[in-house]
Amino acid sequence: MIQIRFLTESQRVQLKTPLGRLLRGSFNQTMREFETVVKTKKPVMIVSVGDAVSEVLLKHNVFPKVIIVDSVVMRKPIEPLKTESYETIHVRNKAGTISDEAWFAIESAIKKPSKVKVVVEGEEDLLALVAILSAPEKSLVVYGQPREGMVVVEATATKKGEIRTIVDAMERRTVSKS
Repeated sequence: MIQIRFLTESQRVQLKTPLGRLLRGSFNQTMREFETVVKTKKPVMIVSVGDAVSEVLLKHNVFPKVIIVDSVVMRKPIEPLKTESYETIHVRNKAGTISDEAWFAIESAIKKPSKVKVVVEGEEDLLALVAILSAPEKSLVVYGQPREGMVVVEATATKKGEIRTIVDAMERRTVSKS
C-alpha cells in the first residue's frame, strides 16, 4: 500500500500563481536575470523541475544538483533530456498528484553526493512542492511558468512552511501498489 496526495480544485487555482519570483520573458532573457539571482543568493543547491527549464539551464552551463523531468513540454512529448553526467532515477507520479514513490526519490536524489535526474512517468509539475520541502535551506528551486517565464523559489523556513500547509491540505488516499 502506498499513499498518494491529490490536488484539490481550490489548490489547482491557488497553484497557478507562482510560488516564488517570476522572471518574465523567454528562457534566454530570464537566464540573464537568473544568473544575477545566483550570484546574489549563492545557493547551496539548485533543483530544476521541468524539461524546458532544465534544458535551458544546462545550455547556459548551470548544472542543477537535481533535475526532475517527464519528457513532456506543454502537454507534448519531447526527446528525453541528455544528461550523461547525471545518475538517473525513474518514478511514477500521475498528473495532479504527489506519490510517495516520487517524494522518496526526490529526497534521496537531494541527499546523494552525485547529480541526479529524476525521470517521471506521468507528470512532474507538483513535484516542485516536494523539491522545495526537501532541499536544504538557501537552495533555489526553479520551474517554468508556461508562456510567462521562469519561477525561482528560495527554500527558506518561511517558504517551506507555506508549502507544507499546501501539501498537508491535499487529499490523501492509500492505494495498492500496482
